Amino acid sequence: MTVAPPRSAPSQAPRLDRRLAVAPMMDWTDRHCRVFLRLLSRRALLYTEMVTTGALLRGDAARHLRYESCEHPVALQLGGSDPKALAAAALLGAEAGYDEINLNCGCPSDRVTTGRFGACLMAEPDLVAEGVAAMRAAVGPGVPVTVKTRIGIDDLDSYEHLQRFVRTVAEAGCDVFIIHARKAWLAGLSPKENREIPPLRYEVAAAIKRDFPMLAVVLNGGIKTLEQAGTQLCEFDGVMIGREAYHNPWLLARVDSTLFGETDPAATRVEVIERYLEFVAAELAAGQPLARMMRHTLGLFAGEPGARRWRRTLSERAPRAGAGIEVVRAALAEVS
Repeated sequence: MTVAPPRSAPSQAPRLDRRLAVAPMMDWTDRHCRVFLRLLSRRALLYTEMVTTGALLRGDAARHLRYESCEHPVALQLGGSDPKALAAAALLGAEAGYDEINLNCGCPSDRVTTGRFGACLMAEPDLVAEGVAAMRAAVGPGVPVTVKTRIGIDDLDSYEHLQRFVRTVAEAGCDVFIIHARKAWLAGLSPKENREIPPLRYEVAAAIKRDFPMLAVVLNGGIKTLEQAGTQLCEFDGVMIGREAYHNPWLLARVDSTLFGETDPAATRVEVIERYLEFVAAELAAGQPLARMMRHTLGLFAGEPGARRWRRTLSERAPRAGAGIEVVRAALAEVS
């Protein structure tokens, strides 16, 4: 598997099928994780971890932008607030061949807020609009620029404020909004608490879809089953699943048939690992440690006989120096 080459922008942005997406998750949705998840679903839209503009413009851009050609459709999520920096970073992502560039306006962590990006940007819709306009001008019409946001922050949680935010950013050229249907408290709650304590308010996201029918609205937050996703697709243009897809990745094995109408039989869990091992072997040869790749697979056999032994074998043996494919074979023997 090789990194997709740069591509020239087509005359207009392709219409991505957004029925099911896997959320960007820091420290989790790296390229190893995305390759693994792609083996479970050919159709789900995958997102990178958030990459800051500073990391791309002042760091190792090639490392941060690297992905495997099998990952398509795959979106790059950016963190930043300076329009010029966002434009330059978005251009790098477009030239690398990403299918979408997404701006993070939803992460509530202290570090993100201090850097003036993430959820705190909901207080500055004009700045977000300026950034979106700059990104769109940089990447041209061939790559969509989208925004992931909350329904509010702190005391800026009225529906009128959310309406203004969406309207202002949409007028700058964003026609896809991924809405985490919880507000965020930027002071007093941890990122984990911000995913659990503020109540889910799907009705607020649904109201945005009704008030802005020309926009694509993707619902995020609290979706744990494909049945829930299917129900929400009656009202929204797509559903984004986060931690449930990571902790219970086998959920994605039914996505293509359940939500996209595919008829090809899904691979078994063991077959998925066998296919993943082709990628793992190449990465081991390139110096990547086994644990970095196999940590994403710990939940694959959840609920199956031997699942605990699968997790224990990988957790205990994969981090050891020199660990290789034989460790995964031993773990597979516990569930086969």
